Amino acid sequence: MVTTTYHKGFIGRAFAVLGAASAAAAAVEGHRRPKASDLRTLGIDPANFPDTRRG
Repeated sequence: MVTTTYHKGFIGRAFAVLGAASAAAAAVEGHRRPKASDLRTLGIDPANFPDTRRG
């Protein structure tokens, strides 16, 4: 079976999104701010992410 560049890119991106989502969820559950890179991977602007210390 031949894997094209598209499939490698898609699978790599999918793992990146899953990893970023897991890391961001763990940070929020731990009352910490997620890393800006994780938020960007998920398509969230870090400047607009709510401060987890308030609330």
